[in-house]
Amino acid sequence: MQKEKKGAELVNPYTDAECKGDQVERMFDSIAPAYDFMNTAMTFGLHRYWRNVALKEAARGFKPDAELSILDIATGTGDIAFRLCKGYPKARVVGLDLSEGMLRVAREKCAKLPAEQRQRLEFVQGDSLNMSFDSNSFDLVTVAYGVRNFENLAQGLEEMYRVLRPGGKLCVIELSVPTAPVTRALYNIYSNHLIPMVGRLVSGDSRAYKYLPESIAAAPQRNYMTAVMERAGFERSHWHSLTFGTLTYYIAYK
Repeated sequence: MQKEKKGAELVNPYTDAECKGDQVERMFDSIAPAYDFMNTAMTFGLHRYWRNVALKEAARGFKPDAELSILDIATGTGDIAFRLCKGYPKARVVGLDLSEGMLRVAREKCAKLPAEQRQRLEFVQGDSLNMSFDSNSFDLVTVAYGVRNFENLAQGLEEMYRVLRPGGKLCVIELSVPTAPVTRALYNIYSNHLIPMVGRLVSGDSRAYKYLPESIAAAPQRNYMTAVMERAGFERSHWHSLTFGTLTYYIAYK
């Protein structure tokens, strides 16, 4: 049965006359060449700190030399996948994304890595709402800055649950709106005015960087997000916010 859309699922990059998944794919194809630069510029480089803190928490319970199978959903240009491959020298890491444009950048970066790392990395185009992977295939699933782009969040989380092995772990990294009034006011000015202006100048896609703060604001956050995770079957879901609440990561278990 088709689940009712709500929140960020109703926020589209371009138009309400086309399914969100197709629009998200087209949007990321459009901004792929500028994505890494914009990610660093928009966060003042903090995305690396956020990534490292979240992945350190995700790593708890896994031995560094474990022969893990890891799936990075909405992998984009591969930042999380590359970090996981380096951090787990015996792990197999698969990066999945809708956008062939983003994956092209990831594969270009992958080609520059040592052969040993290249052999353990794979980048695959596919839909996170209907993945081709077998059930119970992965020890760890990660998704950074991706869940608010899902056409159906509940379905996406159910798919993550399906492909995880029993005892496996999910790590979601997502931008969030600060809760403190002063910080929230400053955040709103920055995200709703400065980011779209710079995004238009750098990427040429003015709508993509207006969609960004709109989708962040509409997505479930903190306790609301962990509640959605638990409805999808996950247990021991919890969250932690960083940098005045502008980033929140979530950990949950199958």
